[in-house]
Amino acid sequence: MSEVHISAIADALYAAERAGVPIAPVRTQMPLGDVAAAYAVQEVNTRRALAAGRRLAGRKIGLTSVAVQKQLGVDQPDYGMLFADMARADAEEVLYRDVLQPKAEAEIAFVLGRDLTAEFLTTADVLRAIDFAVPAIEIVGSRITNWDIKITDTVADNASSALYVLGSRPVLLKDFDPCACAMVMQRGEETVSSGNGAACMGSPVTACLWLARVMVAAGRPLQAGDTVLSGALGPMVAAKPGDSFTARIEGLGTVRTSFSKE
Repeated sequence: MSEVHISAIADALYAAERAGVPIAPVRTQMPLGDVAAAYAVQEVNTRRALAAGRRLAGRKIGLTSVAVQKQLGVDQPDYGMLFADMARADAEEVLYRDVLQPKAEAEIAFVLGRDLTAEFLTTADVLRAIDFAVPAIEIVGSRITNWDIKITDTVADNASSALYVLGSRPVLLKDFDPCACAMVMQRGEETVSSGNGAACMGSPVTACLWLARVMVAAGRPLQAGDTVLSGALGPMVAAKPGDSFTARIEGLGTVRTSFSKE
């Protein structure tokens, strides 16, 4: 694909975000399954955001569920950029209109204390680099109408990212089990999602290792201070105006978010 073509797709996604109006799937404008082209689209909008003064604060990992990978016809996760202006505080109300077609999912977030820049990273490197973990709710959104996405749509669309909420009590890795920990997410008083750390590529640490290696290869390695949303521990849930969500992760505690009524 030409740079002009890639930029045109990036421009369309950027315009959809600015206007608050989703667009038709962009996969029809790319070769079937061309993930590299989709990441090139994502990179155009990443550079646009950085040039506008937005600060890169971390990354998100998507498609960590084998079932979702099969649904989209891929055999690996994907990633997107987290910018500082996407962060919301624990229990802070989110303006519903700020997110296109929002859905919520509960995750473990790792905050790094060391750079991960080596050419071939190991699990030990990642374990040493993780400063602490907190429970997180990722609020995903899609610039694609009706979430009609395949792998190239979501990758081009910054892995369908929107906002994220971190818990406020940091926990050291030695003080909880990221693989075995159970997760329950409620909408109001109703349990709407459940799972555990093993649902995320067998372990959220494994997901973080995958991301760290891929980011080195992509030329945007993870740095000390970065937040990594390591992937959903259970199904994502559509959000409506006025909804409130509480996610509880064993050993990590609780994180909450709510949406305005309009």
